Amino acid sequence: MESITIKLPRAMAKEIDKAVNTNFGTKSEFVREAIRDKLEEERAKRLLSSAKKYHGFSKTSTSDEELEKIKEQASREYFKKK
Repeated sequence: MESITIKLPRAMAKEIDKAVNTNFGTKSEFVREAIRDKLEEERAKRLLSSAKKYHGFSKTSTSDEELEKIKEQASREYFKKK
């Protein structure tokens, strides 16, 4: 593992202390979890942005049934990675 140092406003540090005492074991785990959440959010944004690039490029028509199957498969693959 790699160490990093950050500076926070005092009020934010106190809020983290409260959260650590009720839901997390350590400040480090709290910060790691927050970073994981933010990285996952950014991955989802990139995936959506990438998909939007290709919206409307298909030269064939897709039925609602086929589209639903594709969505289900994409969801399974996405959550498998997570």
